[in-house]
Amino acid sequence: MPLPMLSENVEDGPFTMLKGVLLSLLACFAARSTVSGQNATSGLAPKKFLNIPLGQVKPAGWLRDQLIVQTNGLAGHEHDFYDYVAQTDWTGGDSYYSSLEEAGSYWFNGMVPNGILLDDPTIMSQVQQFLDYVLDHQDSTGWLGPEVNTTKPRYLWGRYPFFFGAIQMVEANSSLAERVVPALHKFVSLANTMLHNGEGLEDWTRTRWEDFVITLQWLYDFYPEGNEDLLIDTMEMLKYTGDPWEDYFPKTAVEHLQNPFPVLTWHGVNMAEGLKALPSTYRFTHNQSDLDAASTGWDLLFQYHGRPSGIYAADEYLAGLEAVRGTELCLVVETMFSGSYLYQVIGDPKFADRVERITYNALPATLTGGTYPDRHVSVYELHVGVIDIAAPAVAAAMTDMWSRQYLQQQNQIAAKNMTPNPFPEDGPYSNVFGLEPNYPCCTVNHPQGWPKFISNAFVTTPDRKSLVHVYLGPFTADVTLANGNKVSVAVDTLYPFSDSLTTTIHADKDFTYYVRIPSWVSKGTISINGKAAKAVSPSNGLQAVSVKAGKTTFTLDLPSDITIESRPHNSVAVHRGPLHYAYDIARSQKVLKQNAQQPLAVDLEFDATESWAFALGDPTTFVFNAGKPEGGNLPSPIFDSGLPPLTITASACPIDWAVAGDTFAASPPENATCTGPVTNITLWPFGATKLRIGEFPTIQAN
Repeated sequence: MPLPMLSENVEDGPFTMLKGVLLSLLACFAARSTVSGQNATSGLAPKKFLNIPLGQVKPAGWLRDQLIVQTNGLAGHEHDFYDYVAQTDWTGGDSYYSSLEEAGSYWFNGMVPNGILLDDPTIMSQVQQFLDYVLDHQDSTGWLGPEVNTTKPRYLWGRYPFFFGAIQMVEANSSLAERVVPALHKFVSLANTMLHNGEGLEDWTRTRWEDFVITLQWLYDFYPEGNEDLLIDTMEMLKYTGDPWEDYFPKTAVEHLQNPFPVLTWHGVNMAEGLKALPSTYRFTHNQSDLDAASTGWDLLFQYHGRPSGIYAADEYLAGLEAVRGTELCLVVETMFSGSYLYQVIGDPKFADRVERITYNALPATLTGGTYPDRHVSVYELHVGVIDIAAPAVAAAMTDMWSRQYLQQQNQIAAKNMTPNPFPEDGPYSNVFGLEPNYPCCTVNHPQGWPKFISNAFVTTPDRKSLVHVYLGPFTADVTLANGNKVSVAVDTLYPFSDSLTTTIHADKDFTYYVRIPSWVSKGTISINGKAAKAVSPSNGLQAVSVKAGKTTFTLDLPSDITIESRPHNSVAVHRGPLHYAYDIARSQKVLKQNAQQPLAVDLEFDATESWAFALGDPTTFVFNAGKPEGGNLPSPIFDSGLPPLTITASACPIDWAVAGDTFAASPPENATCTGPVTNITLWPFGATKLRIGEFPTIQAN
């Protein structure tokens, strides 16, 4: 997401105000027509699954280690030194990067679950102080945020991430509802008036209205306080003063197509957040067409812009299928959250499958993960210009997720200040790993990715009688189901770095437990309480397990085949299970910049130190290699070169493959000819690669 310059000086002047009032009147009429004329059902439609309050599901094993790595890195230290957090105007400072006022609230939204899932006292104190300050400074009109007692414009959007963070804090500590809920209702009353008057709206708010709708629905479901009609009316006003997402999903390839809609609708992060718009609309319209359009839109988005890493391309705006176009980190974490919401409302396992792919591939690929083997270090430059950084600091930076990209690429042969630049709407610094390359938004927004994946890994059925394990990985869950049935779950696994998961359940009463069986599983089996393994038999992606009072243990074995995905220019991508595999290009490292306050926050340039131009041979000869980590535990961090225990051996040969300058690869050549003998190369999990080829030309080896 760019610095939102479009937000400056918008909604000014009498003609704009008059236009806003007229639009709000038309919106009010449209709202009443839609809800009353098409479907008179009142209240909110139920979701297919219910989310579990924050803190009742926690990470275990390597996944907990991964969250600790994030906490030890940039995400966990922004409050110490990064001005947009440490001096945020949300808590009385003077730092912000746009009039949208999203920097502080983005950070709050991600660090609330991060702190609570790890029981981290420092982070929990920081977010509590943030919450207290904002609530203490709510003004008499009901406004919340840094605009209080200033002349700053009051746009609605920047509050929405704060609302999500506040809701999560109430979920984890219900006593906070005494302060949070009245403050939210007071703000809702003000916002309703503003919307009817055409106020508080600008282009970003018009695309991201769904986040406020979800906040309103949380109030309606759990703390309505007699304000049901006002809450519904505000949902309707947000919908009908906002962009109509049912119209905006791409219906054809758009590489050379001008966006026919309002410009920000095809903005990558707006699209990621907008994926929640139609399912949230369905809850108050009760119109099945909203769910149908949401499902179709999801499919279209990935058909025309999807990546083998699970995510889609948008280097500012939707970018098509070319392997060198970019994907913004903000849209990665927002798509993960939206996909979880879509699954909970609609129940289609395709949403859960994709979120899992994104999490284990696209998310770690765009963050520095850990120290890498010596075979990948040919140049280790510590002196750049006037900067002199000690080697231990650089090593620590590589270990603890201190650097992130703005844009990642499927085929990424360098991460550097790019000349020429393959991103039409973004700067040449966009794929550098650093503190805030290109724009600062992803620095404050990316920490929500891992924590929200974890907190959405389990759900319940609407009657709260059954527990559903959605995202596979190592977790614990302690939940009280209907009729006071206390259930504890421990999932022991290295997944996605292993096919096996052992789940141990303790329950006060009998109930049915469900676990998702991903679509890529081939010949999966389940063994319950040590009995003979049987083939899994999922219904709508879920395997039912009958749990008796007391202890139940079952083991899933979920193997999968190596699969080949067709990509543009007759190229291919390689998958096995949830992981996408890529050629990990050996790299050198150069420090481009170092933060004056925090020497571990560095901008890093990566350059290839070996040839990467290969075409793949016959995929039937590819071999999956399942290594076993020493001592049964994965290294931490896990997502960097040479660290995962899984690889694929693929036949390949060197080819001629053009580059643009020295910064990015041309499209994969369609008629690749070997320039050397066929050999074997090793493909690694995509998330562990920082320079890579993920989409290959092909050859037919004799």
